Amino acid sequence: MAYTFLEARGVATGKSLVEDEKLRVAAELEAQAKRNRVAFVLPIDHVVADGPEEGATSIVVAEIPARKMGLDIGPRTVAEFVAHIKAAKTIVWNGPLGYFELPAFAEGTLKVGEAVALSGATSLLGGGDTEAAVAKAPWVSRFTHISTGGGATLEYLEGRELPGVQALEQ
Repeated sequence: MAYTFLEARGVATGKSLVEDEKLRVAAELEAQAKRNRVAFVLPIDHVVADGPEEGATSIVVAEIPARKMGLDIGPRTVAEFVAHIKAAKTIVWNGPLGYFELPAFAEGTLKVGEAVALSGATSLLGGGDTEAAVAKAPWVSRFTHISTGGGATLEYLEGRELPGVQALEQ
């Protein structure tokens, strides 16, 4: 998702996954955040490679070259995200921060996950991929709540009525 927002800013994203049909929405959301004086924090460095393959040679860059793909957040981004996490009282986390399925691209997700889990903040982790990314970490039990239904979690937080929750309430 971050690469769609970066692309909307005009930042080079190389071969990274970008939802072209969402570029306008991304720009509008960022503008709304600015008007409301809400911090809108995106990656400032990236772990890139030719693609998400075992044994791929990766490098950390601030600007993604045209033939590379962003596959994880870089160490400066991890540090910035952790600083925001330390100041938070409530954290909703939905989606891994890299191609966590390969260890070479999982570090950002794991370091941010650890910071969230150990922060002392109320923490809601949403999404099956996010849960899978941190499932084996020694600190996973420290999250306040984990839901494998990422989309449903976000819809619930929006205030939408969910059929499963409605059935439970009856």
